[in-house]
Amino acid sequence: MNTEKQFEELCVNTIRTLAIDAVEKAESGHPGMPMGAAPMAHVLWSKIMRYNPANPGWKNRDRFVLSAGHGCMLQYAMLHLTGYDLTLDDIKSFRQLGSKTPGHPEYGLTPGIEVTTGPLGQGFANGVGMAIGQRFLAAKYNKPGFTVFDYNIYGIVSDGDLMEGISAESASFAGHLKLGNIIYLYDSNQISIEGSTGITFTDDTGKRFDAYGWHVQTVSDGNDTEAIEIAIVAAKDVTDKPSLIIVKTHIAYGSPNKQDKESSHGSPLGKEEVKLTKEFYGWDPEKQFYIPEEVSKFYREAISRGVAEENKWNDIYEKYSTKYKEFSREYENAAKGTIDPDWDKILPVFTVEDKAIETRKASGKVINVLAEHLPNLIGGSADLAPSNDTMIKGSPSYSAMDYAGRNFHFGVREHSMAAELNGISLTGGITAFGGTFLIFSDYMKPAIRLAAIMKLRPIYVFTHDSIGLGEDGTTHQPVEQLCMLRAIPNMTVIRPADANETVFAWKEALEHRTGPVAIILTRQKVPVTDRTKYATADNLKYGAYILSESKDEAELILIATGSEVQLAIDTKEMLSSEYPNIRIVSMPSWELFEKQSDEYKEKVLPSKIKKRIAIEAASPMGWHKYAGDEGIIIGMETFGESAKAEDLEKHFGFTAQNVAAKAKEMMTGK
Repeated sequence: MNTEKQFEELCVNTIRTLAIDAVEKAESGHPGMPMGAAPMAHVLWSKIMRYNPANPGWKNRDRFVLSAGHGCMLQYAMLHLTGYDLTLDDIKSFRQLGSKTPGHPEYGLTPGIEVTTGPLGQGFANGVGMAIGQRFLAAKYNKPGFTVFDYNIYGIVSDGDLMEGISAESASFAGHLKLGNIIYLYDSNQISIEGSTGITFTDDTGKRFDAYGWHVQTVSDGNDTEAIEIAIVAAKDVTDKPSLIIVKTHIAYGSPNKQDKESSHGSPLGKEEVKLTKEFYGWDPEKQFYIPEEVSKFYREAISRGVAEENKWNDIYEKYSTKYKEFSREYENAAKGTIDPDWDKILPVFTVEDKAIETRKASGKVINVLAEHLPNLIGGSADLAPSNDTMIKGSPSYSAMDYAGRNFHFGVREHSMAAELNGISLTGGITAFGGTFLIFSDYMKPAIRLAAIMKLRPIYVFTHDSIGLGEDGTTHQPVEQLCMLRAIPNMTVIRPADANETVFAWKEALEHRTGPVAIILTRQKVPVTDRTKYATADNLKYGAYILSESKDEAELILIATGSEVQLAIDTKEMLSSEYPNIRIVSMPSWELFEKQSDEYKEKVLPSKIKKRIAIEAASPMGWHKYAGDEGIIIGMETFGESAKAEDLEKHFGFTAQNVAAKAKEMMTGK
């Protein structure tokens, strides 16, 4: 190569042609974005970011988030070129069954992928969560002379990301928190699936982000690698504002007939256009997946560079661990998810003398006990902390003035809160929770689903779980939300019956390792079940258990969750003299129950007992599996109403009198 500029062009075109060839071979994908954004990727991976391909999980690595996940061949190309465990054969298997190069980046599948972004806007908010997590670790563990956590969050975002409302929520929050460890490059190619973004998206993005409190720069030529590097370096110097660099690019740059056209967004270029494009780059059009030797050698220097960076950090951390043993031990235990084996002995115990209590308030008491023993348990609410009972008492709020604060004020931003919880959870060494009303889980579904896909461990505190919330009425009374959450694979939903089940719901959530957990809690007071008369609450771990056995062999089973368990108890007492052989099953979690052995499930719900009544103040969808073909489901077939809770319970049939009447009909056949 004659000049450095020519060599850079060769490197950038290698990225482009790898993306083009992979999409063409797959006959599916988005070639245009990688072709336009390749210069940004080149600068980030070769000149800016600290990372170690030999150890993708190095604790102090910079994080990269491809929010424009449809352009994932850009990221796969960089991971392969810089020496991650991603072979050329993996690149050639793009979008094929079982490959390490799926159609969008997937965390846990491909080395070097930090987060499953998927739907547009999610990655933007995930990165904000990662930045929050970094600031928390730095504030807590960095000490004079020992900067153990100082990494940055880099990302490439698209026009589509910035159209999605979640990015607005999260940008506002990041600006408020002055998260100067975020540097996003905006791939402003002004093309989406329907054509020019001008048909729908004419914001002055720079002014918008300036108003959010971001540091904004513009690079007018997306092929100018020097200008891109200068802008990133300038952004790194701004430590009290997140940065957005608007990079004006051309989608499908170099394609004679598809550059700046929507046809390159979601479809291969086509063989003839590939040939013409490669000729434009000065590439041999007959070569596929071609990586010039000098380019490979250049990018693979990232391996030795990364090893050296990590070794340098390891030396610092070793000295830190000697001087600050308590802090290093605390962090390492949190990073491993290690909990003192006797930790559950600190959990509160509620008795009948405590009288009735809302399970949301019981949850708040549990959170505060746990917070004393789990220093990296942090969380908050979407402007509902007093209602959700999520405040950690005695701890300051997380803010630009105190990044070690443990109470988050996410604001009225449920969608971004959920995605930020994913980013915080991906940080490592932090257990994060977020609260809102159950009805507003609707705003959080995309991020909850992604948490389940990634098997992350955020804990959701969903309160106001039924018509029992009363006068707020139809819009606030959840009906379909429980079955929607239960429908998400790898999601665990727990609806505790009383204060003590709430304690063990938290225990289960903290010990759970393979996906998010939602704890569903009441607004109304619920009696504390007398555990001297009924089965102990630690049985919650089984998902369903025999709370109260019949006098002789059971003839009827009442199955209930949450506040309706007390309704089942009242019904059994009402019928006890006439029908003594009634079993009550508390079923706080379908998912936990399904993990039990067939023998256990048969013991709790014997197949020979056909007379069953399932009670839950929510949609009956899904309950047929447990109620059986001959059973009755007392649920919500309509939306709620605005009235006092007791009036609503009577109106919709959630009374012992109604359940008892149904039971008598079932027992007598009349």
